[in-house]
Amino acid sequence: MAKAKTLVGLDVHATKIVAAVLDGESGELQTFGMNGDAGEAAGFCAGLPRPVRVAYEAGPTGYGLARELAKRRVECVVAAPSKIPRASGDRVKTDRRDAEHLVRLLLAGKLHPVRVPGPEEEALRDLVRAREAVRIDLMRCRHRLSKLLLRHGIRFDDGPAWTQRHREWLATIALEWPAAQATMLDAHGAIDALVHRRAQLEREIVALLPSSPWAVQVGRLRCLRGVDTLTAVGLCAEIGDFERFARAEQLMSYVGLVPCESTTGQQRRLGSITKTGSGHARRLLIEAAWHYRPRPRIGKALGERQESQPPEAVAIAWSAQQRLHRTWARLEQRAKRRTIIAVAAARELAGFAWAITQIE
Repeated sequence: MAKAKTLVGLDVHATKIVAAVLDGESGELQTFGMNGDAGEAAGFCAGLPRPVRVAYEAGPTGYGLARELAKRRVECVVAAPSKIPRASGDRVKTDRRDAEHLVRLLLAGKLHPVRVPGPEEEALRDLVRAREAVRIDLMRCRHRLSKLLLRHGIRFDDGPAWTQRHREWLATIALEWPAAQATMLDAHGAIDALVHRRAQLEREIVALLPSSPWAVQVGRLRCLRGVDTLTAVGLCAEIGDFERFARAEQLMSYVGLVPCESTTGQQRRLGSITKTGSGHARRLLIEAAWHYRPRPRIGKALGERQESQPPEAVAIAWSAQQRLHRTWARLEQRAKRRTIIAVAAARELAGFAWAITQIE
């Protein structure tokens, strides 16, 4: 890679962009302001003395600017905000200072780039995240309704909640006060609407999957126990290209399933997991890890998912069942909490997910 003649740090907002331009040879630093149009900003950077390197923080404006720069053959680093070094004593924050800080870090090579997805992949990821948002809203709405009934001394003891039997039971409840009854009916209607929205989004995801960039990866991941279509799609949406990780440990770290560490001198202390990266991907892996507590077996549904997949993928999936079940058995013998065991199993499951997607 040729040494950049011009480096640019961009502080990007919806309606305004501030550019700090650093001459790589003379060290002269200049600041420019422009509107929030990605095309105009990309054209400005492309018109500077080449080769040009540009950096800006990943944020709510998305990756449109990075794609516009790529069209003009300008190298761009979309920096991970959580990994940008900042002085603890720096209490002054302005757009100009942020842009200058970025360009200096770019010159020093201290920025950690995030992966820029393609437009189709980003659209599919937005769809998957929309379904996840509806799932969270549905869970909260159900909690509100159940707590409302609990305040009135009403509880359901005839099996699991939110089954068909539970919904029939809810339809028979009438609260004493009109205001409470209106609140209950409103919550019940919101739950029905969210269930409908979730089902519609899931149908859209399944319909778009065969022609998506993730079709092969999803097929491989579905060979794993506890990983069905929506879980596999969610992992692909949050992780993207599995091949960008050279080792399984890198993927484990990316989803925040490795322990944090505090080492000084001869002392080394490991703490709780880092919880960095995507919480959605981490939740999916932990939920899937619970399926490995029972003894290894291939049921009818799992067998059907594995039918059209390569023998190597099926073999990796079987190895995952055996190893993760041993992890559950070993840690339960040591009287570890099951929630902690599930996290440990999820870390190993992330490694198997990486391995199964590397199959040619």
